[in-house]
Amino acid sequence: MFPLGLVLFPGMPLVLQVFEPRYRVLMASCLQAAERGEPPEFGVVLIERGLEVGGGDQRFDVGTVARLTQVAQLPDGRYAATARGTRRTIVRSWLPDDPYPRAEVEDLDDLHFDPALDTALLERADGQVRRCLALKHELGEPAHPAAAELDDDPVTAAWQLAAIAPLAELDHLGLLRSPSCTELLGRLFDLAHEEAGILAFRLGSG
Repeated sequence: MFPLGLVLFPGMPLVLQVFEPRYRVLMASCLQAAERGEPPEFGVVLIERGLEVGGGDQRFDVGTVARLTQVAQLPDGRYAATARGTRRTIVRSWLPDDPYPRAEVEDLDDLHFDPALDTALLERADGQVRRCLALKHELGEPAHPAAAELDDDPVTAAWQLAAIAPLAELDHLGLLRSPSCTELLGRLFDLAHEEAGILAFRLGSG
């Protein structure tokens, strides 16, 4: 497991600079798995309390499995790695952090896109998220491009919208917990609509 200060969504990229000894061991274990023909994967969960560095943190139970797509070990022993979220998991129990954070996890069901229910919701959520991003840019604040392209697969597109929405990480975590695509898109619309109102007020008040 790799606890971080962010939420990773299925289908989304993750860039890592790995320098802590325990996570160097984790990277080495992933590379050994790849050599055996096994998926080089690890779990990513949001830290509830504490810091990414040093240990002693408390973690939320829902996360995403990340699969390494590229990794290079630097001369000083650090790793530069990229990974991609694959599927959601829930932690059933945490194991001792030896030699790195470990847990027993269970996969959560993949979301199903119901065209009759979810097509209009996807369009509405898309519009509100892009409105938020445009307002962030007007305010001169960092954000994903408002014209970001989405995947042709609607479930992947829904996760992409959740990932680029300029929301707090706890809001992202709530979206990751969604039991259905309908709930994910409905909640995403509500959160983005609320955030857009706040951003518009800030922009109008100077």
